[in-house]
Amino acid sequence: VQLQASGGGLVQPGGSLSLSCAASGFSLGSYGVGWFRQAPGKEREQVVCIAGSDASTFFIEDRFTISRDNTRNTVNLQMNNLKPEDTAIYYCAAAGGSWLKDPLCPTATSDYDYWGQGTLVTVSS
Repeated sequence: VQLQASGGGLVQPGGSLSLSCAASGFSLGSYGVGWFRQAPGKEREQVVCIAGSDASTFFIEDRFTISRDNTRNTVNLQMNNLKPEDTAIYYCAAAGGSWLKDPLCPTATSDYDYWGQGTLVTVSS
């Protein structure tokens, strides 16, 4: 069972980036999935999440959107109009158990069972 985050890199302010979270060993389709980020010296914070039933989503700003691709067993994070303060390591995570097909979005790090290794996003000119 593994999550693999990818797609990070260097982007200029105002640019866009798409991150992908791929699951192996299980199907992401019914899991609550979230993206978190952690900047140097700061606590990890949630950026977006999607409920297991897809009934709801959460995002800290509308520059960030989350979507599922069940054919590829991935959940993607689209980030637009990036700012230098978005620079961080981005992690994806999946919540199972009681969160499977739940209409609500898991928002606490303790809700999540599986974590990807993180992908670095740097926003700089």
